[in-house]
Amino acid sequence: MSLNMLAVIARKNITNDEIVMIPAAYYHLVAGDFQVVNEHPPLSKILAGLPLLFIQPNEMRTSGLPATLSSSERTWQVQEHFWRTNRKSLDTLSFWTRVPAIALTIGLGILLFLLARDLFGERAALFAVALFALEPTVLAHGRVVQTDIPAAFGYLLLFFMLRRHWNSKKWQSSAWLGIATGIALLAKFSMLIAGPILAIYFLALFILARRHELTRATVCAQAGIVLLALLIVVNAAYFFQNRELTEADTNWITASFPSSATAVLATIQALTWIVPTDFIFGIFWQLWHSKQGHGASLFGVFRETGWWYYFPVAFALKTTLPFLLLSIAAIGWGLYRAITKCDRQSLFLLAPFAIYTVFVMISSINIGVRYYLPAYMFLFILAGAMLDRWLRSRRFRPAQLVVVIVMLGWCALEAVRTYPDYLSHMNQLASGAPRWYYLSDSNVEWGEDVSALADYLKARGETRVQAALLGGFVSLNWYGVEYVDALSPPPNSAPTRYVALGASFLNGSTVPLRMVGDRPQTNEERIATFEAFRHQTPEAVFGGSIYLYRVNE
Repeated sequence: MSLNMLAVIARKNITNDEIVMIPAAYYHLVAGDFQVVNEHPPLSKILAGLPLLFIQPNEMRTSGLPATLSSSERTWQVQEHFWRTNRKSLDTLSFWTRVPAIALTIGLGILLFLLARDLFGERAALFAVALFALEPTVLAHGRVVQTDIPAAFGYLLLFFMLRRHWNSKKWQSSAWLGIATGIALLAKFSMLIAGPILAIYFLALFILARRHELTRATVCAQAGIVLLALLIVVNAAYFFQNRELTEADTNWITASFPSSATAVLATIQALTWIVPTDFIFGIFWQLWHSKQGHGASLFGVFRETGWWYYFPVAFALKTTLPFLLLSIAAIGWGLYRAITKCDRQSLFLLAPFAIYTVFVMISSINIGVRYYLPAYMFLFILAGAMLDRWLRSRRFRPAQLVVVIVMLGWCALEAVRTYPDYLSHMNQLASGAPRWYYLSDSNVEWGEDVSALADYLKARGETRVQAALLGGFVSLNWYGVEYVDALSPPPNSAPTRYVALGASFLNGSTVPLRMVGDRPQTNEERIATFEAFRHQTPEAVFGGSIYLYRVNE
C-alpha cells in the first residue's frame, strides 16, 4: 500500500486543495501563522510541514501583511508567492509534503489492525487490513494533504481509547482518551461530534457508577482529566499562542452572521480564553459553510444544499463491488448478532458507524465521498470479522473458503485495474454513463491530472489551451502551458486548438454564476454552460477527470 501511494504521488501532481494546504503547512510550523487556511484544523498541515523544515523553501514574511486582509485573501497571497518563488523545487515540494500523509495512512491501518485483533482475533484483523489496503477511496485520499484520512484516524482512535477506558476506567486511560479526542479535533472540524459522544459516555458512566465500582466523584474527575488533556493537545498544536481579533475578523463575523454577529463575536471572544482564536474561527467558518451549502451534482441534478441520501449513493458508486457486497452483508450479520446474541463487539462497531452515517446524511456539504471515510473503518473491521467467522463455522465447507478468496482477489484485481486513477474510480454500477454524470467535485476531479494534460499538449506543440479545471488556473502554468479561461477568455485572445474541461465543469457543479447581459445566470443556464461538449467524444481523457476536446484544426 505504501509503495502504491508513493508511486502515484511520483506521477500525479498535487490536488486543488493542496495548492493552499501545503503553503499553509509551512507557515503554520515556521512562522506560527495559523490564519492561512484556518478553516481546517492543523493536524494534516503539521505533518505536511515537517519535510519543509529540511527542504527550506523560499518564503515571504506574513507579519508585514495588512491586518485588513481576510483569511482567504491572506491565503491566496501566501500561496501565490510560495509557488511562484519555489517553481524550481515544485516536484520536490509536491512529493515530500505528501509522504507524511502516507505515513499517517499506514498508521491508520495499524490502528485498524489493533482494534480488529482486540475484538475478533488476528485473522479477522488481517482481513480488515486487506480490505482497507485495497480500497480505491482509501488509496486515493491516503496520499493527499487534506483532513479526510486524518479524520478517519481520529475517529477510530477515539473509539479505540473509549474501549480502553471502559475496560480499565483508570486515571491513565482518561488522559489517553483526552489525548485521542484532542487529536481527533485537530484532524477535522467534523470531529466535534466527539463532544456529544463523550458527554453521553460519561453520563452513562455517571449513572452506572456503582455497578462499575466507581464513585460519581471519580467519574466527574475522570471526565475533567479528559477535558484538560484535550485542551492541552489542541493548544499545543497552535504552540500555545492566541492572537487578538483583527478588523478583518470582525468584518467577516458581521458579514457571515448578520442577524447574530454580536452574539457570535462575544462567543468567540469568550472561547479564545481556553482555545486558540484560529481554531474557533475554523469552527465558525464550517458552520457558515454548512449554512450556505455547496454546489454539488448527483445523477445530473444540481443542488446547493445536497441530498439526505447522497453519501449512501456515493458509497455505492465509489467503492468496489466486492467491498460493497461485503459491507451490506456485514451490516446485516452484525445486526443479527447484536440483536439475537447481544454481541457487544458487533454493537461496538455498528454504533460509531451508525452515528457517523447519520451525521453526514444531515450535512449540506455533498462534495465528496471522502467525507464518509471515518465510517469506512468500522465496515472494514466488521467485514473482516464476518469473513473470519465464515471460516470458523462448524458447518465449514470448501465453498466458504472459495467465497473469501474470490472476494479478496476481486478487491485486489480492482486495485490493480484502477491504478493510478483511484480518485475518479467508480464501480460497474456506474458503467452506463460518463463518471461526471453521476457525481461531482473531488469524487471525479481534484486537479491531480493537470501535469498529464500539460505533457500531452506539449508533445503536440501546444503551449496554450482554453480550460475550465479545478486548480488548473494555478497549476497548469507550472507545467509550461498557458491557462486560457474557457468561461471568460481575455478580449482579442487567439483561439486555441484544444479545450480542456474538468469533470465537475462538464456537469456544471463547479461553474461559477456569471452575468448574462444585465442579469445573473439562472442555475439551469450555469449547469448547461458546457452542454455542447457533453455530446462530443473527447480526444483524450486524463485520469478519468480531465476531458480534452479538439475544437480548431
